Amino acid sequence: MPDRLGNIPAVILVGGLGTRLRSLLPDHQKVVAPVAGRPFVFRLLDQLAEAGLQRVILCTGYKAEQVAELVGASYRGLGITYSPEPAPLGTAGALRQALSVINSDTVLVMNGDSYCEVNLSALFESHRRSGANATLVVIEVPKTRDGGRVTFDNTGAITSFVEKGTARAAGWMSAGIYMLQRAVLEGIPSGRAVSIEREVFPAWIGRGLHAFRTAGKFLDIGTPESYAVAQQVLP
Repeated sequence: MPDRLGNIPAVILVGGLGTRLRSLLPDHQKVVAPVAGRPFVFRLLDQLAEAGLQRVILCTGYKAEQVAELVGASYRGLGITYSPEPAPLGTAGALRQALSVINSDTVLVMNGDSYCEVNLSALFESHRRSGANATLVVIEVPKTRDGGRVTFDNTGAITSFVEKGTARAAGWMSAGIYMLQRAVLEGIPSGRAVSIEREVFPAWIGRGLHAFRTAGKFLDIGTPESYAVAQQVLP
């Protein structure tokens, strides 16, 4: 495993259809949408640049040309590579598609439509020390109905996932940031749509799947309501 965070690539999943946000942004890929005056994708790239990463792969799909036109080949010292989906492949399918341009045994993965304050260096060190195959950033929320619930034991090993819409009490929710080993990506079926949340992670329970807790703020822009909140909260 690499000995420092800056030696691994980051993958951002920016190919979603954004159907829930179409009423506000009918002609935009949601990650290029302005949030507090700046395209949202730049918030994520800023986070990676400030953590010392050097290489980013953008998994594009819907309105891919808008992302490429906006971001280009570099940003704040980050080299930018693109992995376009030939058809919608889901969160895990997009990662499997990008495997040929991921040149590391460890990779940082981020959802393109959410932002979470987290110490990425501490996440990397926790992942490295534990020897995990996958480490998920989790945040504590008063209701887990909207994001699903993640449970884990006192060693941090994840023991279960509860789907969105069922668990209503307080608990821990995935923040959409993951540190993954290449074996996880290689195990994803190719050539079809696959969900990392519903298909891949549950299959890795008991096989080195860990949680990393953060108390940082979490925002997503997936719905008109959450997009409006993000406009007010981000600087």
